[in-house]
Amino acid sequence: MAFRFGPAGRPTTYKGSTVDVPSFLRKIGLNAFEYQAVRGVKIRDEDAVRLGENAIANDVLLSLHAPYFINFSSDKSSVVEKSIERLTKSLKAAYAMEAYVVVFHPGYYGNLSPVEATKKVIANLNKVVDVVDRNILKRVFIGPETTGRKKQVGSLEEIIMICRGVDHSRPVVDWAHLYARSEGTFIVSESDVIDVIEKIERELGKDPLKPLHCHYSKIAYGKGGEREHKTLDASGYGPDFTMICRTLLNIGVEAVFISESPILEKDALRMKKIYEEEVSRIAEHVERKGKALD
Repeated sequence: MAFRFGPAGRPTTYKGSTVDVPSFLRKIGLNAFEYQAVRGVKIRDEDAVRLGENAIANDVLLSLHAPYFINFSSDKSSVVEKSIERLTKSLKAAYAMEAYVVVFHPGYYGNLSPVEATKKVIANLNKVVDVVDRNILKRVFIGPETTGRKKQVGSLEEIIMICRGVDHSRPVVDWAHLYARSEGTFIVSESDVIDVIEKIERELGKDPLKPLHCHYSKIAYGKGGEREHKTLDASGYGPDFTMICRTLLNIGVEAVFISESPILEKDALRMKKIYEEEVSRIAEHVERKGKALD
C-alpha cells in the first residue's frame, strides 16, 4: 500500500521560505507536509497558493493543523465563536494551498460529561459547515484528531462520534496520543491497531482509510496523559512504529504519516525507511510462498 511521510511544520534542517518547503522535502525523499497554523492562520493568500503549486509540482501532499486555541465544547459563547472563526479561516487557507485536510483538537470536557462535551462539539462544528463555502468542503476535509490528554475531547470513540455527526469530516489518528491517553496500555499490539481500524471502518466506512491521516512520534505520558514528544530512537517510550506500520500494511490500509518528533523530517525519513523494509519483507514472503507452491 502507498504510504506518505513528512514533517509537522518547517523541517529542522531547512532555512528557506515556507512556500519552497515541498522542493526541499522532495530532494530528501519525503512526500507529505503539514503546515502548522497552531498559533494562528497567518499565511498570506498568495503564499498559500504558491505553497500549493509547489506541493503539486513536487508530489507533496499537504495538510494543515489549525490553531491550538480552539474549544468547541466551551461554555463561553465568545470562545466558541472564536473557535468557529479560527477553523473557518484554517479551511480557507487549506483550500488556497490545496491541502486535503485541516487537523484540529476539538475541545475540553470542562464541567460536562464526555458525551455532553462531544455532542456540543458536533453542534458547533455544524455551524462551521453551515458558514464555509461549499466549494471548500468539496476539497478539504474537517479532521478532528485523537488527543493525548484525558481532559480533552478526543478519544477514538469520540472522534468517530464527531465524524458521524459532521459532514465533510474524517478522523485523524495520532497514535502517540492514543498511547499516552491510555497511559501506555493501548497501541501496544497488532490487535490494538486492528481495533482502531475496524472501529473506524465499521462506523464511517472505508473512505477515511484512503488514506488514513496519522500523526506519530514516541511520547512521554503521566496520569493526565500526554507530556512530551520524543524521538524515534528514544528508549523506554512508545508506541512502536514498526508494529503500527506492519499492521497497517498487512490489513491493506493506506496512510499518511506526519512526524511530530522533535527532529521532524529526520524521523520522518527513518519512518519511511522502516516502511520500505516492511514492504520488502512482505514481498520476500510472498515470493517464497509462491516458490513453495510451485
